[in-house]
Amino acid sequence: MAQTTDETPPVVGPPKTFAARVLRRARGGLATNSSDDDAFVRQSGQSTSSSESLSVDDEEVKHGTRRESSRPDDLAKFYAPIDDYEGRHRFDPTAEWTEGEEKRLIRRLDYKICSWACVMFFALQLDRGNINQALSETFLEDLNLNTNNYNYGQTIFYVSFLLAELPSQLISKKLGPDNWIPIQMISWSIVACCQSRLTGVTSFYVTRCLLGVIEGGFIPDVILYLSYFYKSKELPIRLSFFWGAYILTFIISAFLATGILRLRGYLGWSGWQWLFALEGALTALIGLISWVYLPPSPTQTASRFRGKDGWFSEREEIIMVNRIIRDDPGKGDMHNRQAVTPKRLWRAFKDYDLWPIYLLGLTWLIPSSPMTSYLTLILRGLKFDTFETNLLTIPAYILFLANLIFWTWLSEKVNNRFLMVVMGQIWTFPLLLALEVLPEDKSQWARYALSIMVVGHPYVHAIIGK
Repeated sequence: MAQTTDETPPVVGPPKTFAARVLRRARGGLATNSSDDDAFVRQSGQSTSSSESLSVDDEEVKHGTRRESSRPDDLAKFYAPIDDYEGRHRFDPTAEWTEGEEKRLIRRLDYKICSWACVMFFALQLDRGNINQALSETFLEDLNLNTNNYNYGQTIFYVSFLLAELPSQLISKKLGPDNWIPIQMISWSIVACCQSRLTGVTSFYVTRCLLGVIEGGFIPDVILYLSYFYKSKELPIRLSFFWGAYILTFIISAFLATGILRLRGYLGWSGWQWLFALEGALTALIGLISWVYLPPSPTQTASRFRGKDGWFSEREEIIMVNRIIRDDPGKGDMHNRQAVTPKRLWRAFKDYDLWPIYLLGLTWLIPSSPMTSYLTLILRGLKFDTFETNLLTIPAYILFLANLIFWTWLSEKVNNRFLMVVMGQIWTFPLLLALEVLPEDKSQWARYALSIMVVGHPYVHAIIGK
């Protein structure tokens, strides 16, 4: 039996809690608590020490320290992936590896998978958020729009985005996120470029609707894709990086807008027209690269563009497949090109434990969203010019990024989600109250500081999104 010593690195094998989950699955869910887990461990002869791994040593069976029925190859029939699962050929219930091997592999995944997911999120936010930079120029005046028209346009966008979420995810599950995500990116980039030719309120509404329909579902599609490579406990901090890219986009786009809007008058175009055209072209390029870059799964990385031998060795693929299945055996119930059936969809909808999270997701940004959407207009109203407005938004997003990383880290440190989510509301309420009662004759910098604090609120999407 593998043990941890000074000379031997810790070995990762099928843990006792995983084996107990397998037993519960085999029994139809009869074992439901930690005492049942321990009972299984005792009767199977598996040590409760975290330094011991599940072994298939026949000597243990011979001497009665492990029952034959608890051998990994016997238990495998209860948690083995389906035959069509893309990593089935790497599934090995007896596989073991060192913690060092796993850590090195995770670092490679961060470099190759998570980093590019952040780049793709940058592309999403660049195209759906540059309307804010356009507002800092003469966008509304050039199109004869008022703030009500802008409100309606944004409402159309968000409603379209929301309604497209579920259909997009169903398509992604059928085609595979590695195929569907680049299609989304290229499609919305085309629409984003077309915004440079807007002529009035009708074309504004149409492009807002199209962007919402195409971009809807992108975020959960990427999270689904990341779940193919990471365990559940590894996702929150990766999602904080993911949402960190969302914030960095605001900072980068503010600098980009400061330069691009200076093209006003070149070839007879306004600055906002150049903004939509150039940033749309950039995100289209990222979409094209994603088409050839994203591998379908950990065991399907070989291609003409990624190399004929792929990114990972056979040993690394075995580690990736088995650690994911041991963390969540349900991930082996479907392959990455398998559509969700109506029965599975209905079963997911009936999971009432998730209903409070749905309600939270629909409501928790209500206090801060207006300030985020109207920040550039508010700053223009405070008599800052176009370039000052774009640069003055940057501190808000730096604060936002710091809050995002800190509260996500803290939630994992104290193993508490609820209090972290509530903190966002505790942070925002007194600031909104102060803005409401602040006298009109107070310094513009006081109103600016409060506005920046509201936009930089603790963002907990990475926590509840897990």
